[in-house]
Amino acid sequence: MGLDPKAAGQKTRPIAHSYRWQDVALYALGIGTPADDLDFLYEARGPKVHPTYAVVPAYEGCRQLFDVVAGDLSGVVHGSQKIALHRPFAPSGTLTTIGIVEGVYDLKRMAQSTIRTETRDESGALVCETEWVIMYLKDGGFGGEAPPRTPKYRPPDRDPDWAVVAKTSPEQAHVYRLGGHDYNPLHVDPEAAMQAEKVTGGRPILHGLCTYGYIARAILAQECGGEPSRLRTFYGRFSKPIWPGETIVTKGWRTDDRLIVQASTLERPEEPIFTNAYAELETP
Repeated sequence: MGLDPKAAGQKTRPIAHSYRWQDVALYALGIGTPADDLDFLYEARGPKVHPTYAVVPAYEGCRQLFDVVAGDLSGVVHGSQKIALHRPFAPSGTLTTIGIVEGVYDLKRMAQSTIRTETRDESGALVCETEWVIMYLKDGGFGGEAPPRTPKYRPPDRDPDWAVVAKTSPEQAHVYRLGGHDYNPLHVDPEAAMQAEKVTGGRPILHGLCTYGYIARAILAQECGGEPSRLRTFYGRFSKPIWPGETIVTKGWRTDDRLIVQASTLERPEEPIFTNAYAELETP
């Protein structure tokens, strides 16, 4: 089925997501939280919830809207991700999310859809918003509008203010998918990865959202004192895939109004994996 430009404006019904402290601890392990960071792993400490957990309750709405946008899913890759946090997540509870197709755009050689979500708690208070840019490598040239221009967020021409090195495990994708929101087989099944060889290089790649969580953990540690409420907005573009077992190197540059971020791997230092990225932080 071809991409449907008329999908723009389509919404999901409200989608409930109930979770326990065990679920947020498993998510924390999925994004590489070390055993000694008990604030995010141990129920006696809350636990605190990583801000990037925002993608978990939003994921089902995005999945439903993929069906609405249609297109050739064998050519789909995650273009960029944004979260905006309005309040910290409780250690457990029920959240409700509504998703909307913001737009379906033509890039001639490929296509793009943008999906936005809003997630609220049981009182109706807005907890977080997300924006997902999805690229359709096989569905361009349908005569639609081009997407809005994205601002450029480039690192300053100087050394970063900090760098964090974090190893992923060979099992990282298996652990991450146990969070229950992204079962795409190309992350664990060599046969599925080979079918998407143009994207994967012929072997399972790590979830982009797992990498996203790793990078956000570095920001929390270096800029927020480990306090989730201080990370208000986090955006970036997935430039290259990484493979489980590689080592993520996150660098941060402080500027007057935001933190500029870029990530690569220790194994491929000249090949950025996460670019055009920034975080907005709340001052203590």
